[in-house]
Amino acid sequence: MAVQNPTSPSHSHSFPTTHNNQFFVWREFLWGGIAGGFGEGMMHPVDTIKTRIQTQSFLLSGTQQSQKSILQMVRAVHAADGVRGFYRGVSPGVTGSLATGATYFGFIESTKKWIEESHPNLGGHWAHFIAGAVGDTLGSVVYVPCEVIKQRMQVQGTRTSWTNAIVKHNISVKSNEQMYSYYTGMFHAGRSILKEQGPRGLYAGYWSTLARDVPFAGLMVMFYEALKDLSEYGKKKWIPSLDDFINSSMEGLVLGGLAGGFSAYLTTPLDVIKTRLQVQGSTIRYNGWLDAMKRIWKIEGVKGMFRGSIPRITWYIPASALTFMAVEFLRDQFNEKNQEVTNLSVEKKGSSLREVA
Repeated sequence: MAVQNPTSPSHSHSFPTTHNNQFFVWREFLWGGIAGGFGEGMMHPVDTIKTRIQTQSFLLSGTQQSQKSILQMVRAVHAADGVRGFYRGVSPGVTGSLATGATYFGFIESTKKWIEESHPNLGGHWAHFIAGAVGDTLGSVVYVPCEVIKQRMQVQGTRTSWTNAIVKHNISVKSNEQMYSYYTGMFHAGRSILKEQGPRGLYAGYWSTLARDVPFAGLMVMFYEALKDLSEYGKKKWIPSLDDFINSSMEGLVLGGLAGGFSAYLTTPLDVIKTRLQVQGSTIRYNGWLDAMKRIWKIEGVKGMFRGSIPRITWYIPASALTFMAVEFLRDQFNEKNQEVTNLSVEKKGSSLREVA
C-alpha cells in the first residue's frame, strides 16, 4: 500500500529535508504498521468469507454441487459459529499485517528514492512498482506464517463445525486421520504446524504468496501514484480550490480504495492458488504452484481461477482505503506538530540574536 513521494513537487504536503530524514523513514515503518493492522482488523470478517469460498471446492473434494454463494456462506458461518466465526484467525491476521504494513511503507520511501537517484531510467511508475514489490517481499518473512495460521483457523471455524465438516465431507489423508488438528489459538496453531510439518508447514505456499503479492504490491503503488498524479493534475487545471475542501486523508481514502480494488481483482487467480496451497496441510492435492494452477483451470475453469474475487475486492477497497487514510492522517498530524516545533525554534533563536544585538 503505497504513498506519494514526499519530496515530489507534484504533491501537496512536503517533508523536511534535514538531518532528521532517517527518523522520517523510521516513522514510515511505525505509521505503516499501525495502518496495516487497523485495516486488517476492520475487514477481517470479509477476508474470512473470501477464504471459505476459495477453499470450499478443495475441502469438499472437488465437488461442485454444494458450492455456496457469498450470502449462503455468510449464513453458513453465522449459523455454525455465530459472530465469533467471522473473526477466527484475526490475531495472526493483524500480526502479519503489522509486519507487512511496516516494511511496505517504510521501505517504499527509501527504496523509491534510491531507485530514482541511482537508476533515472526506472523513475516514475517503474520506481513505484519496484519499491512496493521490495517492501512487500521483505515483510513476507513474517507475513506468510501468519497467513498460513490465519487461513487454517478461518477454514476451521469452531471446534464443533470443524469436527462436523471432517465427518460429513471425509476431510482426511487416510481413513480415520484428519486433515490437521483443531487450533484453539494463534500460538497453538503455530506450535502444532511446526510439530507436524516443521518450518516448511509454516511457510507453505511461500512462493505462491510472493507470486501474488509482488505484482499486487507493485500494482498498488503504481495505481496509487498514477491516481494521485491524475488528481493533482485535475485539481490544478479544473478545480484549484478543491484543496480547501479535500485534505490528504480524504484523498488517501478514495484513491487508496480504488488502487486496492484494481490490484485485488487483477491478482485474484494468484490468490486462489496461494490459498489452496496453504490450507491443504498434509493432504497433498497440489504439487506446487504450477500444478495447482493447471488443475484448478482444468477442473473449475475461469470461474475457479476468479473464485472469491468479489469478497476479495470488497475486502481490499475499504482495507486499502482505511490504511491509506490512516497513514495520511498520521503524517499530517506529525508534520503539523513538527512544523510548530521548527517555527518555535527559529523564533527563539531569532529572539536571542536580537537581544544580543
